[in-house]
Amino acid sequence: MSERTPIKQERVLVTEIPGPKSQALHSRREAVVSAGVSSGLPSYIERGQGAILVDVDGNQMIDLGSGIAVASVGHAHPNVAQAIAEQAYDFNHTCFMVTPYEEYVEVAEALNELTPGTFKKATALFNSGAEAVENAVKVARHATGRSAIVVFDNAYHGRTNLTMALTAKNMPYKDKFGPFAPEIYRVPMSYPLRDGLTGDEAAKRAIESITTHIGAEHVAAMLIEPIQGEGGFIVPAPGFLPALREWTAEHDIVFIADEIQTGFCRTGQWFACEHEGVVPDLITTAKGIAAGMPLAALTGRAELMNAVHAGGLGGTYGGNPVAVSAALASIEVMRSEHLNDRALHIGEILTSRLEGMAEEFGCIAQVRGRGAMMAAELVHPSTLEPDADLAKAVVSACGAQGVITLSCGTFGNVLRFLPPLIISDELLNEGLDVVEAAFRSLIA
Repeated sequence: MSERTPIKQERVLVTEIPGPKSQALHSRREAVVSAGVSSGLPSYIERGQGAILVDVDGNQMIDLGSGIAVASVGHAHPNVAQAIAEQAYDFNHTCFMVTPYEEYVEVAEALNELTPGTFKKATALFNSGAEAVENAVKVARHATGRSAIVVFDNAYHGRTNLTMALTAKNMPYKDKFGPFAPEIYRVPMSYPLRDGLTGDEAAKRAIESITTHIGAEHVAAMLIEPIQGEGGFIVPAPGFLPALREWTAEHDIVFIADEIQTGFCRTGQWFACEHEGVVPDLITTAKGIAAGMPLAALTGRAELMNAVHAGGLGGTYGGNPVAVSAALASIEVMRSEHLNDRALHIGEILTSRLEGMAEEFGCIAQVRGRGAMMAAELVHPSTLEPDADLAKAVVSACGAQGVITLSCGTFGNVLRFLPPLIISDELLNEGLDVVEAAFRSLIA
């Protein structure tokens, strides 16, 4: 693989953002790309390395979003790039269902080892998080013979027909795309800022809703994000997840942890459910697993995963050899560079800086998250009324200054921070300086 000129890890503004070349590209894009596909910052990227993205105009931007928690080991990590290149020279595709290869097996071995639980496990690989979730539902229904799936308020699980049904938010994910898959039941989530309940109280409320409206004997699975992602980085009150896990075990209900955004060192553990010692029956992963290559996985109890008939799981591209090679390299980087510890350190910086902003600006109702998955919920001062306009304005102002940030939340009023886990303290603080200045300019 040829050597590339290193990108200095610093923010550099050469033009306005987006610059003239990006604007020209955007005009081309509008002529040929579906308007249904949007971009938060139409600054077209030419190169990336570490925590810096370089656009076609030469602007170097600090990435505090990691492509939505994907580039956890940084952009173009040399070990991952080398693994991708070497595998591409060997072979790009055979379809594992036709002629298999060792790298798929190695990823399954790694996931069976890394995911919580000491029981025997099995893994199947797919292309996207939505595919992993759909297959988790298939496995749970097949293994239990039941049909009902329990999900939660504010949940996000994907954009396919079934995963839209599982997802809570209508716009932009579900609006006018129905009808949706049946036998999906939604119950209240623990949302400490807005419900004021303890974990046990919130769990009791959810369980009573399930018992009253569905009946435990009809439930195949409970599907939950240990920290809700698109819904607003909502961290449930302590005890909520363990109480639900205990109840599902008592009623032979499959407990599925959707760790697509939270997994692979993002929260300071390999998986977010580990923070409270929760061991799921099935766990879905994607995003950070392969540093940007399309790969997802479903891992869980062998008796569940192996209950499905031969040929019942799979897909043409699932576990593509280039993608699984990227995953193996990424996992090794996470281990060798101690990215769980790094995520916790990043979390300390994010928490300190965001809480400082909360003290200064009355619009930040809560700072929450774990590790390098932190958020600030924005509201109108002295109320809990969501302020989506301010969140949008902050993201826009930061983008114009070369700092990529993201918003989320059922109400669109949450700023979320998902920096690459290899970002330096200096670059992270510089990015947060820009965020702070954006608040100050917009609120003054």
